[in-house]
Amino acid sequence: MSNYNEKSLQILEAASRIFLTHGFSAATTDMIQKEAKVSKATLYLCFPNKESMFAAVIENRCQEMKRIVGAIDTRSSDIRQALIDLGTAYLRFILLPEGLSLFRVTVADAPRFPQLARQFYLSGPKTIVQIIAKRLEQAVEDQQINVQQFGYETSASLFVNMLRGEGQMECLTHAQAQPSDVQIDAWVHAAVTTFLLAFGIEKF
Repeated sequence: MSNYNEKSLQILEAASRIFLTHGFSAATTDMIQKEAKVSKATLYLCFPNKESMFAAVIENRCQEMKRIVGAIDTRSSDIRQALIDLGTAYLRFILLPEGLSLFRVTVADAPRFPQLARQFYLSGPKTIVQIIAKRLEQAVEDQQINVQQFGYETSASLFVNMLRGEGQMECLTHAQAQPSDVQIDAWVHAAVTTFLLAFGIEKF
């Protein structure tokens, strides 16, 4: 959020709370203005409309995910440990209540606001695939895996979909669900083991 001034941050944080509580369609600029405790003029000076506020909420949330996952140092790790570290950080992040709420809100309004849904996909799921694809490229150079049949990004996408599939679905359909660290570890290890059985050169 470093690109925003103090007032913009104040509005953006309020907008995030309103959107994640009420959904995009039900949220109004009046609700956001009241929550942010700013004037209507200040609100529109920082963000011209509701769509631009929601776009900023999406971008900031996805940038935070990218920062957390991208900060993991996997250079000296073997591919199993690298995937465990990356997968654990990503899964913990997207299964937070805020992450689940943003997913629900974005998908619910995707037919009416496809450009916002597309932004979410490119900034979030697509970004994590690219981060993991880059690590797979290193693993191929180290002769730990072979992804020639599908390529780096498709192979990374397969891993990410295995990783989040059951956990995200369970949490999305059970609003009060809060998976334990043990459960998250189980989902991550199942995805990593399956991926390496399919693509690993060595016996992991």
